[in-house]
Amino acid sequence: MSDRPHPILIVVTALVYLFLMLPLVIVVGAALSDTTYLTFPPQGLSLRWFYNIFEISAFRRTIVTSLQIAFLGTMIALLIGIPAAYALNRFRVELPKWLGTLFVLPILVPEIVFGFALLKSFTVGTGAPIFLALLIGHTLIVLPYVVRVISASLASFDFSIEEAAISLGSAPVKTFFTIVLPNVRGGVIAAFILAFITSLNDVSVSLFLTGPGISTLPIQILAHVEQFFDPTVASVSVLLMFLTVAVMAIVERTLGLTFLAK
Repeated sequence: MSDRPHPILIVVTALVYLFLMLPLVIVVGAALSDTTYLTFPPQGLSLRWFYNIFEISAFRRTIVTSLQIAFLGTMIALLIGIPAAYALNRFRVELPKWLGTLFVLPILVPEIVFGFALLKSFTVGTGAPIFLALLIGHTLIVLPYVVRVISASLASFDFSIEEAAISLGSAPVKTFFTIVLPNVRGGVIAAFILAFITSLNDVSVSLFLTGPGISTLPIQILAHVEQFFDPTVASVSVLLMFLTVAVMAIVERTLGLTFLAK
């Protein structure tokens, strides 16, 4: 029997790749266009619109804000999500089943409803600073991803190893950091990458929580499109794509994607 794939399968696979890659090619082409308006194919090639990103103070400011929010929100989500995932797997019999669903609620509720609820109850209700509201909102929307990814890593961990270490005199906290955490390091890194990228590209929640003087990059892109139709927004999109690829490349070079799959 031949191992060669069926021609129809090859055609379908090629069409799927074309469907996924064509929008990216269009965005890159529009970003490199020399015209003052969005067009594809590009009318000449130029990097002027990439320079234009850093000449606009609003883009410079929102890039820094988005990176801060994404990094801090992801770190807080990890500080909450790692113990939560550990408890849900370590004490799955003792803990009520609805507790696991509690950490999934932020992604079950539509983000528009979730963002409006945060605006109504937190930002307006307590008068909290905009940056703090954004940080809490982004932490909550990435927390389910952190808990689910790390829980998947802990599902294959043998907790009898931890019990053996404790029975031999190791403190529970020390055992967690020296035995449990190193065994799920791949899941923690994968959770960080997924949460960071999700936070960096969020629109729905950020749209409700941004305010005067503080905004995120996706919201600034929307504001720019309302007033201009130049390829700057395509250039920003390309930068976001390259940032995502760079994060994955760093992980591949340092740990290897096969490590994250463990």
